[in-house]
Amino acid sequence: MRLASSSTSSRSSSDTRRYRMRAPTSQVDETLFGSPKPISSQLDIRGNSASKAKNPSQKNQGETVVQIVTKDLIRNLRIPFKDPSGESIILPSAEFERITSTSRVVTKEQREALREAYHRKKEEEINAAEERKRQIYEADLSRKENQALTELEREARDRAQRLVERANALRMEQEDEIKKLNNLIMGAQCQATRDTQIQEKKQIQAELSEEEKRLDTMMEVERRKALETVEQIDELRKQQRIGGMQKIYDQIRQHLEEKQVQEVMKEMERQQIRENQEKMNLEDLKALEKKRDEQQRLLEEIKCINRETLRAKEQRREEEKLADMRDLEYIRKKMEREAEYEAEQRRIKKEKELEIARMRARQEKEKDYRAEQDELRARRNQEIADREWRRKQKELGEKKAKEEAMLRAARLEQVHGKEHFLSIEAGREKAEFERLLKVQQEAIIKLKEEEERQRQKAHRHAEVIRNQVKERELSAVAKRREIFKEADRLIEDARQRRARLDEIREKKLKELKATGLSEQYCSEVERKARACVL
Repeated sequence: MRLASSSTSSRSSSDTRRYRMRAPTSQVDETLFGSPKPISSQLDIRGNSASKAKNPSQKNQGETVVQIVTKDLIRNLRIPFKDPSGESIILPSAEFERITSTSRVVTKEQREALREAYHRKKEEEINAAEERKRQIYEADLSRKENQALTELEREARDRAQRLVERANALRMEQEDEIKKLNNLIMGAQCQATRDTQIQEKKQIQAELSEEEKRLDTMMEVERRKALETVEQIDELRKQQRIGGMQKIYDQIRQHLEEKQVQEVMKEMERQQIRENQEKMNLEDLKALEKKRDEQQRLLEEIKCINRETLRAKEQRREEEKLADMRDLEYIRKKMEREAEYEAEQRRIKKEKELEIARMRARQEKEKDYRAEQDELRARRNQEIADREWRRKQKELGEKKAKEEAMLRAARLEQVHGKEHFLSIEAGREKAEFERLLKVQQEAIIKLKEEEERQRQKAHRHAEVIRNQVKERELSAVAKRREIFKEADRLIEDARQRRARLDEIREKKLKELKATGLSEQYCSEVERKARACVL
């Protein structure tokens, strides 16, 4: 274990002493080994932000004394005018920057940034070349347009011009102002058409009224003729009604005569019915008297039956009393017999109890004898069990003593083994602790290096961010300029559009007037069109 820990520590120490390569190639600038140059001016002394130089004084011609004041102490710094060794050299700032730039190792992020900058620059050059080509092409086009055209070229140009004008006209027709103007013109035309239709309708109404008057006159003549015909018909109907009324009067008189005859016959029938009713009443009275006599006879018979029933009830009551007396006598005799039987049963039961008591006494004696015998047998069995238990306890004691001796020996052996194991474990833990300590120290060193790299990376990232912010500010300024240019262009387009709209409006108004429409409608359309434009 110690050998393993020592090998591990030696390997880790060798890893820490290993040289870390900073660059794949190694070279040194020869300027650093040049001949010394004389000092041309006094050296500049710079301190930190809290340092401050004051009270300079010269002790002699060969040196300068500068007093440095910091937060924690004050000290004097002597600066010689000449190089004591005579071998120092002074490099210009440009040369120093060149050496530092060539000695710097470029990281992956920096290479990516340089590559992106190169690509961006190349794209800008390509865009500039394309712009120059476009300008040259436009110049060629303008030069070609200024040359003399052939007949076919002029026709093609005129055709293209007409198509462009037609397209512009159609596009202008889609504008809201033109649509509103077209709607106004259409409304004016519709209004004129409607007024014409109203006039025609009035004329038709007048003609219809005259025709209605003529028809009314004809209908009046026809009505008078019809009235005369109706009067004639009414006269005929009147004559017919008079004849009919006479017939009705005759029928009524005949009906009255028949009715009188029927009344006489009905009176005779009623008289006959009254006589028959009186006869029937007499017969009913006789039947009622007969029925009353029958009821009286039945009542007498019922009374006789009731008397017989009462007499039978009295007789039955006497018989029931006699039967009750016989029952009481029977019950009394039965109770006496039961009392005698119970007394006999009590005597027999008492004799049986005495016999049972004698038998129980004999059984108790036998039970006591058996109990004594059982107790003797139990004592003998207990003595045998006690002897067996003592023997087993003795054997268990001997066995336990042997086991305790064996356990003590095993315990001693275990203690010795544990002490040996603890000594080995202590050595192992010590080696492990030393190894972990070295690993932790290496981790701390690596952590510090990583923090330094992160700090440098953050610094580079901040620089990139600042550059991006500057680029965005420049692009924002360019965008604002483009927006202003676009606004100017939109204003110019709006002005040209307004001019085209005015031209189209005037043209459409002239066309409307040329259609022969009334001046009233034309002026109204023109007024509304100007109001919409405003």
